[in-house]
Amino acid sequence: MTVPECHGEVCITCGDVAVPVTVVEIRAGDLALVDTGASLEEISVALVDTRVGGRVLVHAKEAIAVLPDDGEDEVEAKPEAEADGR
Repeated sequence: MTVPECHGEVCITCGDVAVPVTVVEIRAGDLALVDTGASLEEISVALVDTRVGGRVLVHAKEAIAVLPDDGEDEVEAKPEAEADGR
């Protein structure tokens, strides 16, 4: 996996792509620490249900989808009923 090089306050995605990352730590305030393969980054997980060891797609420091554990990049969307009930 190639991760875009970041500069200063630029997010890990640096463009119009979503990057698969692994959750290392769940933090307060709907935040998580993730492993990008090149560094650790803090992102928002407010839009997804995930866990330590889970894989998510990240765009602009926001987890936008959960990836299956088997390594395939098929997206699992959060059900709308749950998203509306936050």
